[in-house]
Order: sequence, then structure tokens, then C-alpha cells
Amino acid sequence: MNSPYSKHFDIASEVTYLTTPGSGLLSRETKAWRMKRDQDFFDSNSTLREQQGATLDACRETLGKFFNCPSQNVFLSSCFSFAFNTLLAGLPKQSKVLLLDNDYPSVNFPTIISGFEHQFVTMDEQLEANLLDAIATFKPDVLILSIVQYISGLKIDLSFIQELKHQHPELLIVGDGTQFLGTDLFDFANAGFDAVLSSGYKWLMAGFGNGFVLLSDRLKAVLYADVQKNYSFLNNQWMNKSVVQLCFEPGHLDTLSHGTLQQSLLQLEQWGFSDTVSYTQNLLADARTELSDRKLLLDSIVNRRPQSNIFNIQINPDYYQTFLDEGIKCFPRGSGIRVGFHLYNDRSDLEKLLYIIDTKVINHEI
Repeated sequence: MNSPYSKHFDIASEVTYLTTPGSGLLSRETKAWRMKRDQDFFDSNSTLREQQGATLDACRETLGKFFNCPSQNVFLSSCFSFAFNTLLAGLPKQSKVLLLDNDYPSVNFPTIISGFEHQFVTMDEQLEANLLDAIATFKPDVLILSIVQYISGLKIDLSFIQELKHQHPELLIVGDGTQFLGTDLFDFANAGFDAVLSSGYKWLMAGFGNGFVLLSDRLKAVLYADVQKNYSFLNNQWMNKSVVQLCFEPGHLDTLSHGTLQQSLLQLEQWGFSDTVSYTQNLLADARTELSDRKLLLDSIVNRRPQSNIFNIQINPDYYQTFLDEGIKCFPRGSGIRVGFHLYNDRSDLEKLLYIIDTKVINHEI
């Protein structure tokens, strides 16, 4: 079955694009919007510079609607990493933080060097049980994890997060959504997270230079709490902005980049986001079956039901060049080769991948 969405993307006929986990494609419509927006911005008669605030407010409102988060709790950023470091700087210094071993370096490294007392949880097929054990013994104040793991594609059970929040309402739960948002429906207000942060250049197909933070009311009050108590010392020109906004958005934001993010979200809404998710999940089910039958998936994935859009195919990374030579866009990660399926992929992409595996890799190794 051909993708009903692939016609909106410029993908060369000789390319099988399976590297969205590294960087997603922009649609033709989004690229056309960017080109016109850039031309208009540099027109000396343009009023776009004076509309910066309204443009960014519109982006926040679109994000809030798309992910069910009050727009006043949506903050914009150039990327996940900048926003996440800002969040860490605002947490109480005595916080005990629970992390996953081998999580994304931009999650674990800044947390560790920030000096928080921390502990790691083993990331395997029993992840949720491991988390419960660690919470019972370590008693963390904050849990920080990627919703989808960038190497393996392991996805946290989102219903587990909801139940965890119900059982431990005092636990602050922070999620990196960069490898998740854009792949599945997500209702932030009811998800159990206190913060989800993301860049827009992967599954949201919005290019580089944009990111955002979704905050719960509770965490919004906790961040930079001491500064918030003494807010009166700030210059009056900033009084229309909260301390939290000033920290997450300290300078000028790129309206082209964040406008691109907004346009991508609006297009997903136009297509029917739930329809794009249903389409992609059917393709993922086929890919999971085919790769599992060939015994090419990690045990931590085979023995779990939550399935992300990412697969780490257990093939020697030395075959990476072979895949590239055959037009398969992918990337070596960990013990295998990482691929990802998005809405512009279809069954023919999967069949091309399987053909290369069966003829160039498996048979060669036998």
C-alpha cells in the first residue's frame, strides 16, 4: 500500500528514507511557506518584524491545542537541550533524580553535572518494574526519562506513567519527547508528566532551530521558586513576563523556525493526525512482524508490547555502507542499524529494506 502522505514530500525515487530518528523531512507545503515567509520578512516594507510577539503567541497556542496543554504553560526554545538545561537549573538543588542507564546523553549528562543526587534504573524489557523498585528504595523527587529511546526504540508504557503519577503524585515526572511527539496521539494534561520537552526536527518534521516545553502548573510553580518570590526586583519592562518565561525564553526567538513548527502541526491537523497515526502504526506492525521473524530485534523490544516508530535491526553496523549503497537512509547505533518509519513511508520501503537484508546481509553471512 502506497502512503497517502508521500506525495507531499520530495523523496528521490532511488532513496528509501528510514532515518527520521535522525532528522525528519519537511513537506512541500511547509517548505513553500518557509520560502515565502523568508522573502516577505526581508522586504523592507514588511511588518513581520513588528509581529514577532503575535507570531510566537500563535505558535504557543497551536502547540497547546495540539498537545492539550494551556498555552500559558507552553514555552518555546531553539531546541530540546537548551530548554532541558534551563529546567534543570530551576529545580531545587536538593532534588534526588532518577534516570535510566544509557538514556540520551543530552538527558543524562547535564543532569549528572548539575550535581543532583541521582541513581540509574536498568533499561530492559522489565523497565516499568525496575522503575517501581527504584522509586520504592531511592525515593526520588524527580524522574527524568526519554519517552522513546534513541538507540533501541524502547518506548515507556504511557499508561504506566499515568498510574505512577496516581500512586506518587508528589513525584515530578519529566519526559524527553523528541523521539515520540509526532508519532502518536498525546494528551499532556492527562498523561501524568509534569514536563515534556522536545525539538521539532524529527517526527514533527519542522526542521532545526525550534523546540518547546509543556509544563504542569505544579512544576511551573516549583521552577525558580526563590526567584519567583522576589520577582519585584526585576525591571518593569519585563513585568508582562513570568520568571519561568524569562528563563526559558531569555532572548529573541526565530519566528521563521517556530513558524515552521506551527505550520507542520497545522498540516498534521489538516491531514487528520489520528489518521496519520493509524496508518503508520499498521506499517509498524508489519515491520515488527517481519523483523521479529528474522530474529533481528532486541529482546527488550520483542518481549514488550509498546512499539515506537524506531527499530534497531541487529545487523553488524559494518553493513551500514551496504545499506547506503542501496539507497537506504539509516544510521548505525549501538549493536545494530537504526531505522524508523514515518507517515511518508510505505510497504514498498519495508520490502526494499527486507530485500537488502535477505540478499545482501543474511545470505552473505551464511
